[in-house]
Amino acid sequence: MKEFLLILIAIPAISMQCLSGDDSAVTNEPGARIALFKGQQQFTLNMLRQLESTLPEDNVFFSPYSVYNALLLAYFASANQTEASIKETLALPPGSSKVDTMRAYGVEKYFQEMRSVNGSESYELSSANRLFVSPKQEVRDCMKTLFNNEIEETDFQANPAAAVEKINSWVAEKTKNQIKDLLNEGNINGNTQLVLANAAYFKGIWKSKFSLESTRKELFYQTSAKNFFVTMMRQKSTFNHMTSEKLGAHVLEMPYKGDDVSLFIILTPFPTARVSHMLKRLTVENFQEIVSLDAMIPRPVEVAIPKFTIEQEVELTPVLESMGIGDLFKPTGDLSSLTGKPGVSLDAAIHKAKITLDEQGTTAAAATAIFNFRSSRPLDPAKFLCNHPFVYFIFDKVSQTVLFAGVFKKPPTQPSQ
Repeated sequence: MKEFLLILIAIPAISMQCLSGDDSAVTNEPGARIALFKGQQQFTLNMLRQLESTLPEDNVFFSPYSVYNALLLAYFASANQTEASIKETLALPPGSSKVDTMRAYGVEKYFQEMRSVNGSESYELSSANRLFVSPKQEVRDCMKTLFNNEIEETDFQANPAAAVEKINSWVAEKTKNQIKDLLNEGNINGNTQLVLANAAYFKGIWKSKFSLESTRKELFYQTSAKNFFVTMMRQKSTFNHMTSEKLGAHVLEMPYKGDDVSLFIILTPFPTARVSHMLKRLTVENFQEIVSLDAMIPRPVEVAIPKFTIEQEVELTPVLESMGIGDLFKPTGDLSSLTGKPGVSLDAAIHKAKITLDEQGTTAAAATAIFNFRSSRPLDPAKFLCNHPFVYFIFDKVSQTVLFAGVFKKPPTQPSQ
C-alpha cells in the first residue's frame, strides 16, 4: 500500500507532568484507539452538517482526517476550559484522559507510517498538519519531545511574508504540489504567535473503471427548478448497495483498487429531498452500519456520476467556534500545556483540500438513485443516476477513519443560473 502521509511520531515515554498532573498515574485505556476512531467519525458528521448549513447553495469538500489530527495537536497543547471545549468538539469520551488519547494517537500514527513503508500502487494519500510557533513562545521541553515532528519554530514577526512562504512550501511538499498557497500574507502579521495549518490530497484508481466512450453531457438538478449541464460518467458493475429507511436514502460503495479505501455515496431518491434533512438523521450508529457493510448487498448497479475537480479552502475559525471550540482562537485561549504559561491562543486555522474525479479514479465521487424506493426486485439492476445533490465519504476501512467528505450540489466551474 503506497500512501503519502504526514507521519507523526509514535509516542515516546511521556514525562511525569507533561499532559496531566501526573502522567504516570493515568491508567492505559485499551479502548482509547477505538474511542479516537468513533470521535473522528462523530466530528466528521458534525463538521459536515455545519459546513452544509453554512454553504446551503455551494459544494462542500474537506478532509476531516486532516482537520481532526491537527486539532488533536491543539488539544494536547491546551489546558483548563480550552482543553475541555476542544475535547468535547473532538467527541472524545468524557472519562478519557489526555494521556490515553495521546497514546492512541501515537499508535495510529505509527500504524500509518508502517502502511506507508509497505507501499501500494492502488492509491496516493497526502495529508499535512503542523503547529508553527513563534520563537517568542517558549515551548516546554517535554512537548518538544512528544511533538518534535509537529511543532516548528517560525518567526512571524521578523518577516511575515517569509513565514507565509515557508508554510506554503511545506504544505506543497507534503501534498506533492497538489495543495498550493494555503496561506496568503493577509493571514499572518507581526502579532501572529501560532498557526495551525492543514491540507490533504487523495487520488485513487477505481476497482471498476468507467469507459471513456460512455461519458457525455447530461442535466444535473440542483433543485427541481434549477439545473446545469455536467459531464456524466457511466458504467454497470456489481457494487455493495443498501436502502436505508432510517436515512430515507440509498447508499452505494465504490471501492478503489486494493479494497482498503472506498467511496461511500449517500443519496436521497429525488431532487426535492433536501440533503440537510438527511444529514440530521445521519448518526454515528447509522454511519457505522453503512461502513461495516453488514447491511450492504452486492448487486448489479448502473452508475452515473459527474466528472469534476474541486479545490476548496475553509477558514476553520468560525466553523470550529460554531462547533463549540470556544476560546481557542481568542485571547482567552489557554495553550499553557504547550508553553507552560496561560494566555497563549491559536491565531489561525485554515484548511484546503482537493478532489479530482474521472474515468480512471477519483479523490471522491458520488451517485444518485432514482429507482423506486421500495419496489426494486433483487435481480433488477439499481440505477444510481447522480443527477441531483448527494453526500459522499472516502473511508479508510483499515484505520476506520473518514479521509474526505463532501456534498456535491452543482458543477464547480458552472455559474449559478
